[in-house]
This record gives sequence, C-alpha cells and structure tokens, in this order.
Amino acid sequence: MDSSHLNSAELQQFLSQEKKKAMLNEMVAKITNVCWDKCITGTPGSKFSSSESACLSKCAQRYMDLSITIMTRFQSMQ
Repeated sequence: MDSSHLNSAELQQFLSQEKKKAMLNEMVAKITNVCWDKCITGTPGSKFSSSESACLSKCAQRYMDLSITIMTRFQSMQ
C-alpha cells in the first residue's frame, strides 16, 4: 500500500468521524430547542424544577428514540 492511499484512507476516516460529530451536535441542538420550548414555560431560575427536569428528560429520550427508529427504517429501505 502506498502512502497516498494510506493518506486517503486516513482522510476518509477523519471525515467520517467529523460528520458523526456534526450530526451529534445537530441532534443535541434540535433536542435542546424542541424540549426547551416544550418544558420550560417560565423564566428559568438557577435550577430546574422537578417537573421541568422530568419533562426535559422524557422529551430528549422520545426525540432520540424517534431518531433511531427513523434511521433504522431508512436503512432497511436501502
């Protein structure tokens, strides 16, 4: 294997990792926006109330479950 092929493989791996990081960051931003708007109805204090905390947790879990379901469905269609 020559060095140009190795560099190309390393570059592809790096780009793949960066794409995964970007997708994760995008998911966190979407979860934050959606769940914040749904669960935080008043002016937040220094701590979340127990109901806000529970709502945020459930909302984020539902969002991630739905994302996984959609990705699995698309993969099975290919």
